[in-house]
Amino acid sequence: MALPPKKKEVDHTALGSPFMRIPRLPVEVARDFLDLGLRDIFELRGRAPEVLFADVRRLKPATPPSHLPFFRLAVYFAETPEPERGKLHPDAWRD
Repeated sequence: MALPPKKKEVDHTALGSPFMRIPRLPVEVARDFLDLGLRDIFELRGRAPEVLFADVRRLKPATPPSHLPFFRLAVYFAETPEPERGKLHPDAWRD
């Protein structure tokens, strides 16, 4: 008799964080922000996405480079009162 597949753990704290209001932001990136001590979107204003990403990589070296566009998107979202629709996708922030 085979055992049923193990359920993936859900990060309820990250899932319930204000960061999840940022369009297309993965839960893992919301967790990155929480791990940096950030608690709300407004705390991203004036921050350099590359510096935030480097800080996360110091805490969690396994953080994939694919998270960087989401950091850029999140800072843009936090700093822009009426964000352009085309810039609310991570592909707009890839190098």
